[in-house]
Order: sequence, then C-alpha cells, then structure tokens
Amino acid sequence: MSQTYTIRELADAFDVTTRTIRFYEDEGLLSPLRDGQNRIFRSRDRVRLKLILRGKRLGFTLAEIKEIVGMYDAPPGESGQLTLFIEKLRERRAELEDKRRDIDETLAELDALEEQSVARLKELTAK
Repeated sequence: MSQTYTIRELADAFDVTTRTIRFYEDEGLLSPLRDGQNRIFRSRDRVRLKLILRGKRLGFTLAEIKEIVGMYDAPPGESGQLTLFIEKLRERRAELEDKRRDIDETLAELDALEEQSVARLKELTAK
C-alpha cells in the first residue's frame, strides 16, 4: 500500500496549520480518504498540497491554483497542460514586473523627497 499521512503529519511537513489543509479540502483542492472522522491523505494529496503552497507563494489566486493543480490530474503528455502552465507563469511574471516598476518609481520619489528635506533642514539649521 502507498504511503499515507494524517492531517497533522502533512501540516508539520509543510509548516502550515491543520485549518489551512481543511480549507484547501473545503475548496476542493484536496480530497483525502476518510476513516470515520479521520482524514487519510495519500501521496497524491501530499504532491497536490506542495503544488498549492507553491502557487500561493508565487502569488497565484485560488482560482488559478485550482486550474494549475487540476492539470496534475490530467493524463500525462497533454501538451495543453504545459501550454496553460507556461501562460500562467508568464502572466504572473508580467504582473510582478509591473509591481516592481511601481515600487522602483515610488522609491525614486521617496529618495528625491528625502534629499530635498535633508537639504531644506540643513538650510534651516545653518541660519
């Protein structure tokens, strides 16, 4: 039989709370087996959780993560999976580059304001 995990074991392995794992289950991203009240997670659930957390870390929305994780269930060799995944990665990269430009502009404004303020303070204290 393949490796199985409790919710606590998965939570500890990925440094998340059990509530986080239950949330992903409620959202349909994870589907553990049940033994009475206990959840039994399989290796595929562990891989899916890893993909979910990676997607979250990369800033994908829950809907995008569902789409990406859904590719994991598609038959191997499906070129559409990779095409979609590459498209999502490129979209996310473009969003992050836009944010970086905005941050760089804001930092430049802050630098200019600080420089002006320091110069003005020197003028005031020199008098």
